[in-house]
This record gives sequence, C-alpha cells and structure tokens, in this order.
Amino acid sequence: MKLSRRAMVRDGLLVVSAGMVMPGIFSRGVASAKELALQGARFSQQAGTKTLIVVQMAGGNDGLNTVIPYTDSAYHQLRPTLAIPDEQVLSLDGRLGLHPELAPLKKLWDSGHMAVIEGVGYPNSSLSHFQAMDIWQTLDLNGNGRDGWLGKLVSGWVDKDGHPFQALNVGTQTAQALQSINAQVPTFNTVNNYRVTPDPVDSDGGSSRLQTLMKLYSTYPKSSPYAALLEATALNAQEGSKQIHEAATQYHSLATYPQGPFSAGLQVLAEAIVQNLGLRVGYVTLGGFDTHANQQTTHAQLMKTLAEGLSAFYSDLQAHGRADDVVVMTWSEFGRRVEENGSQGTDHGTAAPLFILGNAVNRGIYGEPPSLTSLDDAGNLKYTVDFRSVYATVLDRWLGASSKDVLGGAFGNQSFLPSL
Repeated sequence: MKLSRRAMVRDGLLVVSAGMVMPGIFSRGVASAKELALQGARFSQQAGTKTLIVVQMAGGNDGLNTVIPYTDSAYHQLRPTLAIPDEQVLSLDGRLGLHPELAPLKKLWDSGHMAVIEGVGYPNSSLSHFQAMDIWQTLDLNGNGRDGWLGKLVSGWVDKDGHPFQALNVGTQTAQALQSINAQVPTFNTVNNYRVTPDPVDSDGGSSRLQTLMKLYSTYPKSSPYAALLEATALNAQEGSKQIHEAATQYHSLATYPQGPFSAGLQVLAEAIVQNLGLRVGYVTLGGFDTHANQQTTHAQLMKTLAEGLSAFYSDLQAHGRADDVVVMTWSEFGRRVEENGSQGTDHGTAAPLFILGNAVNRGIYGEPPSLTSLDDAGNLKYTVDFRSVYATVLDRWLGASSKDVLGGAFGNQSFLPSL
C-alpha cells in the first residue's frame, strides 16, 4: 500500500496503527484546541496518581434483575416470567439482592470492596440508545455533546511526558467519554493489533513502512494547525506500540481470566497497571444488554461475564499489590421498564443501578431504590441519583481533580468514596 500525505489529508484520517485512526477534527478552531490543551494541562496537574476503570454495559442493562428488589411484591407481579426466584437471589441487606450469576461480585461485597448506587439517571431520560449514550458520555442533556466528560483530563494526560497510556480504551473505537479535541487515546482490541501492520511482501517486517509513516508526519509544516497534535500522535503511537508489547512480554497474570473479549480487555488494562505504564483512566465495554426478547438466558450470561471478568481483574491486581490504586465504575445508558413485555424480555426504561468496586470503596447501598408503583408519566422508574454526582465523586474523591472544573458545574458528591 502506497502512503501519501495528500491521501491522508484528503481522507481526513491519520493512520497511527492497525485498528486506530484519528478522525478529521479540523473543523474545530485552533484557538479552541489550544484553550482545551491549557485547561487539560492544569486539570491533570491537579489530579493524583490513582486509576479509574470505566466499564460500559452497552444496550441498556435491566437494573431490576441486576440489583433485585426481591421483597417487593410488585416486582414478582409485573415480572411473572422474568422475576428471579427469592431463593436464588444473593441478598445484600434483606431488601435488595444480586442476580445469582453475580456471585463473584457478592464476594467483593462481603469483603467490603463494593458499593451499589441505586436509581441512577437524569431529568427527562432519553429512551434512545445513541442519544442516551451521548448524554452519559458528554453531560449534554440534549444529546448533542461532542467532548467527553473525561476529555479535559485526557487532553492533559495523553501524549504528556512520553506516556501515551495514561488513558487507554480497549475496543474497536474510542469511547466518546474520552474524546478530546487535542489528544487521541490509544484504542485497540488486542496488544498484537496495536502496531503498524507490515505488508506481506515486506522483507524487513514493516520497518521501512514505519519509517515512511514517521517521515510523512515529520514533514507536516510545524506552523500548520494541529501540527503538534499530528506529530505527537504519530510519535506516541510508535512509542506506545513498543511499550505495550514490552509490557506484554513481562506481565504474568496472577489470576485466571475467563475466555472472551471483555475479560481479555480487562486483562490488557491490568497489564498496563501492573507494568507501570502510567494508566490513569481505562475504558472497556461489554455489549449485548438490549434484551427485548428471551431475556432470561441472555441476561444471566451477561451477568456471569461481567462478574467473572471483574473478579479476575480485582484478584489479579490484589495479587500484584496494586488493588489499592484502582477503582472500577460501571454504567449503562438506561435501565429497562418495570413490566416484562410479551416476548419474555424488557423494553427501554430509565433509572438503573451501577457498581463501584475497589479497596477504597465504602461498602453500602447508596441512593434510594426507585418505587415500582410510583412511576413517571410514561410508566417508567423515577431516578433518585443524578449520574453527574457519581462522576463528581469519582473526580473529587478518587482522581483528585476538581469536578466543578472538569464537568463544568457543581453536582455534589456521594459518600461511596472517602474524601481526600
């Protein structure tokens, strides 16, 4: 494949490795990019050295069959097929319990390392997957946001001091929560894919191809808009590929991870933490939660995948002496309706629980479980905790960054983490 700067400019893409491209962001002003870079540098300098792992449960997780109000008669009446039998529920406090496939997380709860935040949502909840995901990731309640809620921190961390992995997204595309106008987050499915792929006819394993790429980037006029971003992205992709492959050869898991892409992604994040690559924010997605039909089997398998993956991740960090440095936060764009539908599934709903995991966590159930009988005008659950207050707590009490600055407003703190 012949590479030319003209083709790259024409297509609006910067190729940095297999599976990682930089989209055309040049419609945004240079002044705006510089301003965000300065903000990001200031915010990230204020932050500490702890690590946040964000787990997205994509598709709209059924919160009522995740954290189960099993003592509420309405739960069983409205879900004659899908309600989890009382004897199978893993009780948390005599009122709420976990899905039976979340047994590995119940062990974390029992050991004091898990918090449950109930009734998480926001005003006028959207039932559209894409709009709801945008809202959760950009904080724009109209669903028209561009920069991610972690973008300002990312803009100060990524490509800083030669540490490209201060933020890392395991997946096929960078999560919007990490989007920033002036920094690209390394994004890949597997360590082996994070490299410049050699042409089969190359006799040098791709060395000349890499040199050609770097030459193209280095010849971009230094005075041009985004020249520094182009150069930094290319250099850090090259250095990042070297760092992550070296880390992979040195890292030895001390836990048994289940098969599958979700657990494999968590293992990549564990590797980055254990091998001291400077990870501050890691992101991984588990999809498949849009359970409109035949939910019982599908949701049970998703719960098992989530719990076993997170348990292995925690055990690995604990065995390496790194669990004190990491907090995990889950989220899903919305919950499901209270009443099951005619296809033995559930339709798009509103408020839902999320989990916070880690040694630093104050175990407990936070927020008020939504009433199953006092619903909103559309027949959905009323939220009791604003998701932005969860983000604010993680920023203020864990990452050590000002939530007011990063989120652009004051949303209060929850007490699932102690004050710094």
